[in-house]
Amino acid sequence: MNREELLGLGDDALILSHRLAEWAGHAPVLEEEVALANIALDLLGQARVLLSLVGDEDELAYRRDERDFRNVQLVERPNGDFAHTIVRQLYFSVWQELRYEQLAPVLPLAAKAVRETAYHRDHAELWTVRLGDGTAESHARTQRAVDALWPYTSELFDTNEELAEPWRERVTATLNTATLTPPEGPPPRTAWSAGGGRHGIHTEPFGRLLAEMQHLHRSHPGAVW
Repeated sequence: MNREELLGLGDDALILSHRLAEWAGHAPVLEEEVALANIALDLLGQARVLLSLVGDEDELAYRRDERDFRNVQLVERPNGDFAHTIVRQLYFSVWQELRYEQLAPVLPLAAKAVRETAYHRDHAELWTVRLGDGTAESHARTQRAVDALWPYTSELFDTNEELAEPWRERVTATLNTATLTPPEGPPPRTAWSAGGGRHGIHTEPFGRLLAEMQHLHRSHPGAVW
């Protein structure tokens, strides 16, 4: 794997970890406080290993500018309501598990992390079904999340199209079980469609996320405890 690929995987894990950590103290039930925090910690651990393969993990996390990050735009999307967070997790975890299965023979981290991602995917699937097949309100909110985040999924397959079909089959099966309507066809790629995260193009909320994540380190460079 080249540096850009490792950086992309590391940034995906780092940024989604930060997003999930924002739920601390705000999750709808106590059990989810622990579950989302655990998933965030798993992802942070993956990010540390991946970023350390290409440089100093702290420098890469806290000293780069927005255009230097290579995460897909899906993981930087704001948490929204709980359904929005769960659907984002479903889309990403299914892809990440497939990608790590693919990389397991050449990347030691992938062989270990694939077990973690299977748990993340299972957690997202269970909640997607619970919300989609729950009340009219939870169904409507989850369907809005499915539709709103769908355009951000095509970027996952820009450099690895062979994962697109198995990803779609798994995601569609979960959405059908949840009585949700899967969007038709692959997400369209046009001049206005989402994408570009792997090339350093990010959405507006990403700047605010980065400012919060890097504030302490940039305010006190070189500080020690």
